[in-house]
Amino acid sequence: MKILNKKSMSFLEQYLNNAAPTGYEWEGQKIWMDYLKPYVDTFITDTYGTAVGVINPDAKFKVVIEGHSDEISWYVNYITDKGLIYVIRNGGSDHQIAPSKWVNIHTKKGVVKGVFGWPAIHTRKAAKEETPKIDNIFIDIGAESKEEVEKMDVHVGCVITYPDTFQVINKNKFICRAIDNRAGGFMIAEVARLLHENNIKLPFGLYITNSVQEEVGLRGAEMITNTIKPNVAIVTDVCHDTTTPMINQKEQGFIEMGKGPVVSYAPAVQNKLREKILDTAIAKEIPFQRLASSRYTGTDTDAFAYSNGGVASALISLPLRYMHTTVEMVHKDDVENVIRMIYETLLEIKPEESFSYFD
Repeated sequence: MKILNKKSMSFLEQYLNNAAPTGYEWEGQKIWMDYLKPYVDTFITDTYGTAVGVINPDAKFKVVIEGHSDEISWYVNYITDKGLIYVIRNGGSDHQIAPSKWVNIHTKKGVVKGVFGWPAIHTRKAAKEETPKIDNIFIDIGAESKEEVEKMDVHVGCVITYPDTFQVINKNKFICRAIDNRAGGFMIAEVARLLHENNIKLPFGLYITNSVQEEVGLRGAEMITNTIKPNVAIVTDVCHDTTTPMINQKEQGFIEMGKGPVVSYAPAVQNKLREKILDTAIAKEIPFQRLASSRYTGTDTDAFAYSNGGVASALISLPLRYMHTTVEMVHKDDVENVIRMIYETLLEIKPEESFSYFD
């Protein structure tokens, strides 16, 4: 089955390049919904911006496939008299990569450009060099005073993103900021496209769910699962490729980009649903890897699993290098195989089946 085409790649690039920080996801959601519209019957949206494309909205049995739409970012937290800007996190932004990065500060009047400044190497003492920390990184927008900053409509609470855009290197490696986890929204949209193009009539309601605010505690998923009240949820997110330097595989496990989607084992992952996914992958010759989590997955899987008295939930992850940086990297083959794994699993789910251990 051919997966990605020119139209889907154009959508991926547009979707990744758009800024959609936590709490400000709506412009990205509009792009996503516009792409998804031909492939679904209707949409559900909520107060905070989660978007859901629905196929067979009248069906009683409901299956969710889900990714999250938000990206990590910064907030303006303090402006000095000299017009320099100090920040706090909006999600898990990495302070160590900040120095010398360009930024976009989002205001009501538009984007203001700036840079994370850093003292020149010539001015630092090697024996006492400071490392980047949340309390010493700062943004310079070329202003000379706090008043000048405020005239540019920059104020405490403005959200800040990186402008780094989508690129492909060595033919099959996708690189961008916010692949975590706009890749998830992309992949579930591609599942919907394939179902439509292959004229598949599902015997259940399918809720293609692009949640907000995952990066600050799974909040969008917590809200939308109570609206949908699904019977089954298959969540897709990213996980760490652990083959790069400075990662302890005894702690993080062994996962390698290009070797297939990653199926998780965790308390929140319903065992019978996971085994259905694995059995499908084996039958359809889809490569996969396994990952063990401890108390929780740290993804929207946890929010769906423990909602509504318990929802049979599973997690399929996309191996990713350099998470929460501006050069997040994934392999095209893994993207296609996550799409295939979700698509083929949906074809195996029957409304009459129970995921209870006692049936």
